[in-house]
Amino acid sequence: MRIAVAGASGLIGSALARSLAADGHEVVRLVRRAAAGPREVRWDPGEQYVDAAGLTGCTAVVALAGAGIGDRRWTPAYKRLIRDSRVLGTAALAEAVAALPEPPRVFVSGSAIGFYGDTGDRAVDEEAPPGDGFLPALCVEWEEAAAPAQEAGVRTVFARTGLVVARGGGAWGRLFPLFRAGLGGRLGDGRQYWSYIALHDEVAAIRHLIDTEALSGPVNLTAPRPLTNREITAAMARVLRRPALFPVPAPVLRAALGELAGDVLGSQRVVPKRLLESGFRFAFPDIEEAIRAA
Repeated sequence: MRIAVAGASGLIGSALARSLAADGHEVVRLVRRAAAGPREVRWDPGEQYVDAAGLTGCTAVVALAGAGIGDRRWTPAYKRLIRDSRVLGTAALAEAVAALPEPPRVFVSGSAIGFYGDTGDRAVDEEAPPGDGFLPALCVEWEEAAAPAQEAGVRTVFARTGLVVARGGGAWGRLFPLFRAGLGGRLGDGRQYWSYIALHDEVAAIRHLIDTEALSGPVNLTAPRPLTNREITAAMARVLRRPALFPVPAPVLRAALGELAGDVLGSQRVVPKRLLESGFRFAFPDIEEAIRAA
């Protein structure tokens, strides 16, 4: 298959591109410079521009580009960048896909479990409505941006991804060095649920979305059993054989992270109902397995 990937230099996108290429698929990367050959397509998400001709012959287009949620403090300018990098880029790709004489069979549009907001102790699946706040509103707009592809009859799937357990980036990319140094600990009271997924399973799940014709609409990409931050902290300490003696109080997090602290301290107990019902099998469903795999 010929598969286009936006965000192929990011944590998930680069792992997906490697996995696809290893199995003999032709991966087309979207780049923000002049394309260097037939396996690159120039685009400018901020200007909503895509060289649509480069997508010709693609079986699937996967949109994973976006500024890091936790990379900086949420100033108004950075929140605008987080929003525009996702919404404008997705809209541009969806419009390019819709305009092709022979569109791809599937458009996989990145999204996040931030859609649900703070769910407390309540487990939610894909039928739950959006929550309140910046991230839920962003996810709603992000998914709506894929409408041109849907309206053109392209099977469109929203990959609502949880916290990816990986050494090279994301939340765990920051946690691993702290725990290895013996400086790890729970965040706040540790009772908030974290819905995680191993990077290996994240990639396998996206490929499952590409291949499974029956799947469209939102699909949660999280491990089957969310755990509390306290439970995950204990698992990190066991696997890395380091103490977890340094909890970070909620006021300290709020002072350091500003508005972002609300999402770090918030609880998201999200389950992958549709993924499991479609026959997907996790390689690393348990947190200790996921940590070891990373």
